[in-house]
Amino acid sequence: MIILGIETSCDETAVAIIEGNGNDVRVLSNIVSSQIDIHKKYGGVVPEIAAREHVLNILPVVNEAFKKAGIKRAEAGKKIDAIAVTFGPGLITSLIVGIETAKVLSSVLKIPLVAVNHIEGHIYANFVGKKDIKFPGLILTVSGGHTMLVLMKGHGKYKVIGDTRDDAAGEAFDKAAKLLNISYPGGPAVAAEAKKFKVKNLKSKIQLPRPMINSNDYDFSFSGLKTALFYQLKKDKNWKKRVPEYCAEFQEAVVDVLVSKTIKAAKDFGVKTVLLAGGVSANEKLREKLKISVAEELPRVEFSLPDLKYTTDNAVMVAVAGYFRALKKDFIPYEKIKVDPNLELR
Repeated sequence: MIILGIETSCDETAVAIIEGNGNDVRVLSNIVSSQIDIHKKYGGVVPEIAAREHVLNILPVVNEAFKKAGIKRAEAGKKIDAIAVTFGPGLITSLIVGIETAKVLSSVLKIPLVAVNHIEGHIYANFVGKKDIKFPGLILTVSGGHTMLVLMKGHGKYKVIGDTRDDAAGEAFDKAAKLLNISYPGGPAVAAEAKKFKVKNLKSKIQLPRPMINSNDYDFSFSGLKTALFYQLKKDKNWKKRVPEYCAEFQEAVVDVLVSKTIKAAKDFGVKTVLLAGGVSANEKLREKLKISVAEELPRVEFSLPDLKYTTDNAVMVAVAGYFRALKKDFIPYEKIKVDPNLELR
């Protein structure tokens, strides 16, 4: 089965084509047009600008995806079995571009349409090239807009057991980077600065809190951590000379909470696999520490990481999620699909 995936929930215009056979998924093309350089000067994504860029980029990206996959546009209606598109959550004006493109392609080429939750897409980045992920699984989903723990009992069967009460981890990294006057996006910038401090093998004298790390639930909160950083910087007249140290401690605090909560939930729910998903899953420290913690504290539990190229927003993850839905004939008429910027995972 061949699936065309479309992702435009934020500031990446992405189209991919994948081929699925049972649990085996092969990527035929993966095209992403990023807007990071455009939004960098604003310190965040500007929705109107993002939507306009999507309009300019979407058709060239679709054409490039066909070309890379070796599919001629005239043959697309016969070769592609379904179109998977993100319909939420995300920026409404950005989502509309992807949805309207998918609707037109579905109508003209007579290809059935699959509606995909963006968070579900991130989860399915773990299924690229991996034939056997055991259920139930626990997914730590960490991105700029979401930080949650999701219990997955089977394909398309989710239960959110933990969520952020305020800032998502990725958002916290962005705000920390802004306070420290380093570049956007914040996650990679903080990680790069933190590495400079660790290279010197120094031990940080800065102490930041680990919010809710010992709470009796699976929720997260990072707003207080950002505030603690703000007051630390305000007291420290020499903070500009200690940016790598501040970044190292901030990153350590975020990772400590994420890993601790994940291990606790995995034990409590008796899962067979722990998975990591979302843009922040590219963080080297988080990947390393969660892998080690699962191996040490959950020796019978498997651990899954998505390839780095599928951690940030891309259409491969959407196509893979769409593939597993298409196997169950979970289609939606193109006339009925609607954008839902506040869509929840269920």
